[in-house]
Amino acid sequence: MAESNTLTYSIYTPSDQQGLNKEEVIDFLFHHLDEYGDARKDIAACMEYALSEAEGKGGAVLAAREGDTVVGALILNNTGMSGFIPENILVYVAVHGSQRGKGVGKQLVQMAADNTTGSIALHVEPQNPARHLYEKMGFTNKYLEYRLLR
Repeated sequence: MAESNTLTYSIYTPSDQQGLNKEEVIDFLFHHLDEYGDARKDIAACMEYALSEAEGKGGAVLAAREGDTVVGALILNNTGMSGFIPENILVYVAVHGSQRGKGVGKQLVQMAADNTTGSIALHVEPQNPARHLYEKMGFTNKYLEYRLLR
């Protein structure tokens, strides 16, 4: 656990979930991802994957709190791959509107990077202002992504 000003940051992993209120973090992400979010059930499935001890799964859930209130959250999934696909994918990161521009998102992403091994991929819509933060942190945009949705 790290502390910054009045904020406390926690990292939860498959082997250490002590103090994690899953529903609270899922609800936070569902409400604060804004137009970049997904269905609550998809966020919950992503968290379960990140906290799974099953072979090829795992990752981390990070939370920033001001007192007892979640003001930022991040979910990172392991991909089970290496080289041709990065070892990790940052799936969700959100910061409460009252905390935006104060470095909370940057701290969450930095902590995720510092506490994992291998490369990290993430998907960002072109109009998402957070993409500038990711670029400043060293993320690059090498590919366009196409999906065949079924």
